[in-house]
Amino acid sequence: MSSRSNLYSVKIVIYKGAEMARKPRIVGIKSKTRRRATAVAPAGRKRASRPAGLRRDAPYHHGGLRTALLEAAERVLEREGLAGLTLRAVAREAGVSHAAPAHHFADLVGLVSELAAVGFRQFNTAMASAAGVGSSPLERALARAKAYVAYARAHPGMYGLMFRTERLDMSRPALCDAANASFAGLAGAIGAVRHEQISEQALSLEQAADIARSWSLVHGFTMLLLDGRLSDILNRLPKGTDAGVLLDAMLKRAIGQVLQR
Repeated sequence: MSSRSNLYSVKIVIYKGAEMARKPRIVGIKSKTRRRATAVAPAGRKRASRPAGLRRDAPYHHGGLRTALLEAAERVLEREGLAGLTLRAVAREAGVSHAAPAHHFADLVGLVSELAAVGFRQFNTAMASAAGVGSSPLERALARAKAYVAYARAHPGMYGLMFRTERLDMSRPALCDAANASFAGLAGAIGAVRHEQISEQALSLEQAADIARSWSLVHGFTMLLLDGRLSDILNRLPKGTDAGVLLDAMLKRAIGQVLQR
């Protein structure tokens, strides 16, 4: 190879080196930009909205979180009793943050009061449905009483809560309305047996006595039954006589005395 060719090759190498020195390092810039974008993106990206109090991994209840919390509270109550019913236990049962129950009910009193209102509504519906099949005031009254006991046996935790006045805020509208509706149903049933209209606001002494006696009889029977305190009496009765048969006999005697007046 001639000296002129060697000189030309050297010039070409020098020229290419100078060109590379002047150009920016595109690969390095792209890599750095990519790294910077990766670091910034999570903070700048707008997150999808999520209801307050709902955990990232919890199912969204489509606007029914309050109802879901009450349903969870009822499950906790029936499973663990009133002592185990706490805001944290309800949140854990519903799969939401610990702040969710307080956001909807303020405190435990608020939660159990609203839960008791749910219980009274269920209770009233059960008694009204049972009474709807009776053909006479006596049959309807008996059906209501049996439904009363049946509800308590099926939902002992809820039933116990409904009558724990010291744990409830009776001034809450939902609870007040549901409890008053329960009393109205009882008064209406006694009034039908007595063949008279009973005002919920003003009672005669006889009306009050019949209402209180009927309620005391059914409620007392229910509590004794739930506590297992009727076992001794039932064991002394003829074989096959269960709590339902005993209740039926008690109610017929009590209502019969009302009819004789």
